[in-house]
Amino acid sequence: QVQLRESGGDSVRFGGSLGLSCEASGFIFSEYCMAWLRQAPGSQREAIAHIGASGRTTYVDSVEGRFSISRDNRKNTLYLQMNSLKPEDTAMYFCAALKCWDGSWLAESSYEYWGQGTQVSVSS
Repeated sequence: QVQLRESGGDSVRFGGSLGLSCEASGFIFSEYCMAWLRQAPGSQREAIAHIGASGRTTYVDSVEGRFSISRDNRKNTLYLQMNSLKPEDTAMYFCAALKCWDGSWLAESSYEYWGQGTQVSVSS
């Protein structure tokens, strides 16, 4: 049974930092590209950070330079380090897995496996 379990969500102040984790099981983690997506209240879910099977990373402009995605294939775990947090980063954060050759990481339809999400709230 495939599982992606996020953890680390919390409430923080403007300018603070937070680290999220996503533990994967039930599939060959090292063979998949992984990503973090988020959904703010009243908004569509958006992909914000992607990491390839080889470790190459890509970010959307809104988090570039503030967020860092990484993975540990020995632990089947995906990470997201978030620094300089802003109120607009408030959202439910999801990790997701996609076959690296199967569509754009920016498209929600590309993802094969999803976690349940972890809430991040940033106050001003």
